[in-house]
Amino acid sequence: MEELFVRCEANPLITAKDMPYQANTVFNAGAADLGDEVLLLLRVESCSGRSHLIVARSDDGVTGWKVEPRALLHAKQGVPCEASGVEDCRLTWMQELDAWLITYTAYGPDGPGIALAKTRDFRTVERIGLVFPPEDKNGVLFPRRFDGSYAMLHRPCRYNGSIWMSYSPDMIHWGRHQVVLPVRGGPWWDGVRVGAGLAPIETDKGWLLIYHGVKELAGDPIYRLGAALVDLDEPHLLIGRARRWLLGPQAPYERIGDAGNVIFSCGGVVRDGELWVYYGAADSSICLARAKVSDILDMIEEEPTD
Repeated sequence: MEELFVRCEANPLITAKDMPYQANTVFNAGAADLGDEVLLLLRVESCSGRSHLIVARSDDGVTGWKVEPRALLHAKQGVPCEASGVEDCRLTWMQELDAWLITYTAYGPDGPGIALAKTRDFRTVERIGLVFPPEDKNGVLFPRRFDGSYAMLHRPCRYNGSIWMSYSPDMIHWGRHQVVLPVRGGPWWDGVRVGAGLAPIETDKGWLLIYHGVKELAGDPIYRLGAALVDLDEPHLLIGRARRWLLGPQAPYERIGDAGNVIFSCGGVVRDGELWVYYGAADSSICLARAKVSDILDMIEEEPTD
């Protein structure tokens, strides 16, 4: 099957060998376009098995990655919800706060929950704290408010594997919970569970969501990327969803690793109308694939939801 995204010839861009210290794997990075450079907030799994988040920068977003010597976020002593590490962050620029908001999975003794933090320079960070208790994952903030409320996509792990939407007046207290992107079930490529990926992208047709979907074959999961559209003013309303996946594991570095057959994206940037999706391949490296935003929107329009 011909896929919409084109893989970067330099893949994999970053592996554990590029870390300034011994690490097991690096994958699932949040991404930010800072104008003169692209910044990735990498998930690095140490040889203890726990994960932390560390900054990498590149002038062109492809080569010459410079990794900071120390983690920006790691399991903090005295914060029980992070005792087993911090994972899979997403980055959202909030203009009204003049800051980047970091949503990440805080892993503690009771399982994964969603936590928030804030930074302006990616050198210091202010923790906001746990906002969705275990078990919940894949938290992604929209970059603006709706009728005064912040909006977040997330996936409560015990509710059929669908993506939910919640609203908040202050990013602390969340309510108005509802399913926005249901798991399809059956033989679909996203039939077992789905999860939000990078921060939603505002287009004239709606908010573009890039999400991951999971199918199981003989008990083994396959992770692929798909696309959907939600309403510009009421983002809990689904208005379109592509039937086909956009990117699935094909290359050897996507097929073989700590978790084989996995493409999982937490971050991307739009440059000159092209979406650059940074993704974790087989839970073992950071890779890049590109597609025109207009082509993704056309695909959603051509393949309407049932």
